[in-house]
Amino acid sequence: MRIAIISDIHGNLEALKSTLNDISKRNIDEIICLGDIIAKGVHPKECIELIKENCKVVIQGNCDYHFAREHDDLDKLPEIEQKRILWNQSLLRQEDREYLSNLPYSYEFYMSGSLVRLLHASPEKINFTVTNNDSIETKYKMFLPSKNIKSDKIADVLIYGHIHHPFMDKIYNKTLINIGSVGNSFDVIRNEEKDSSVQETCKSFYLILEGEYGSKEYTSDLSFQFVRVPYDIDKELVDESINLEKDAYRLELKEGRYRNMEKVEKYFKDLGVKDI
Repeated sequence: MRIAIISDIHGNLEALKSTLNDISKRNIDEIICLGDIIAKGVHPKECIELIKENCKVVIQGNCDYHFAREHDDLDKLPEIEQKRILWNQSLLRQEDREYLSNLPYSYEFYMSGSLVRLLHASPEKINFTVTNNDSIETKYKMFLPSKNIKSDKIADVLIYGHIHHPFMDKIYNKTLINIGSVGNSFDVIRNEEKDSSVQETCKSFYLILEGEYGSKEYTSDLSFQFVRVPYDIDKELVDESINLEKDAYRLELKEGRYRNMEKVEKYFKDLGVKDI
């Protein structure tokens, strides 16, 4: 079976359409989405409909949860966050909010002997950030069950989204994979003297998983293929005038730069990384 795994669409309709078109050419059996269908872009309703039509399984992302739910403490939040919540909710129908609020936290299955678990960010928190720069212990915890995971098993392969940065690592005979982002790809390690073209980053990223679905025996091959797909960024930005965060959104889509580098710099500083 060949399974396409997508994540972090973030309301980017052109990126999602181009990705689904690419998937349709690759003899894919199923599509699974790891969440964050909405927020940032101005086409959340259209993206939700395409995800419903094309994905067998959809997992809840932190943005799906945050912007779909009711906020009883809205007046206590910073003004900018109040505006973000209200603006994102204004782009959604009530049925969209109900759909996003009821998505599952994780999904798992056996493939070619390996227990494969899929989730948005981490077993413990829907918005916890784990990158390829984190410690081995932090990465190991990604494979463990939690109160959010129905299974009590330790995963062999953990596939997630959230950080918008694709990578694969092997620890303790286990495989940790981030599939990147369909609609909001960026690279936080940047240097004007060392950077390649932004076209290396400003694409849609997804993963193809191939193996014997449902098999608990290590008798067949298991493969992972990273795919990146170009899409019409300018067309996606045609309606940006109605975007509350249009400058930040344009920066990420056109230049592949994360909008909040102060947060990134603090993250690396806390990890003890002096120069990125």
